Amino acid sequence: MTNEDSQLLVQFLKVLADESRLKILGILANQEASVEELAAYLQLKPPTVSHHLNRLRELGLVTMRQDGNVHTYRFQADALSQVNRLLKPEKLAQLADVEGDAWQRKVLRDFLNGVELKEIPASRKKRLVVLQWLADQFEWDRTYPESEVNEIIGRHHPDFATLRRELIGNRFMARENGVYWRISEKSSSEKSNT
Repeated sequence: MTNEDSQLLVQFLKVLADESRLKILGILANQEASVEELAAYLQLKPPTVSHHLNRLRELGLVTMRQDGNVHTYRFQADALSQVNRLLKPEKLAQLADVEGDAWQRKVLRDFLNGVELKEIPASRKKRLVVLQWLADQFEWDRTYPESEVNEIIGRHHPDFATLRRELIGNRFMARENGVYWRISEKSSSEKSNT
């Protein structure tokens, strides 16, 4: 979502968060009305209604037609399609604008003491974060004998056998004839599809 879209959505939500404005839209959805008529329906003063109408007009939710000295307002349903577009889940997700790896960094802070793994996480989701970190300790495009894999993992946690099996089982690494190597995400997804 662009910054402009984000600001527009915030404006829409602020404008629509007012009960009087929602009532005005409700009345105008059924009929055109003047400021005086809306003031009578809502039991508000005309300047207050004019203020609300101006806020609604800024977003294109209402239009005004002048007939002599009388300003008549009409609801513009098309403007809501713009809000609807911004309220789609994928658009809202973009609003968060947080670093995608913030949670992963927190997990690593919780389970690592420097480069030492305090414990193997019981939660699968957290374990995958730790395994990704551990896999990153190995170079791409290089093979490792099992003894070297054990030594590298052992620098971080004494249970190198469990972690080695987890790296293989979760497709961060592959093994054949006692030789280990990193698996790319593409290779990993291709293998899971076969």
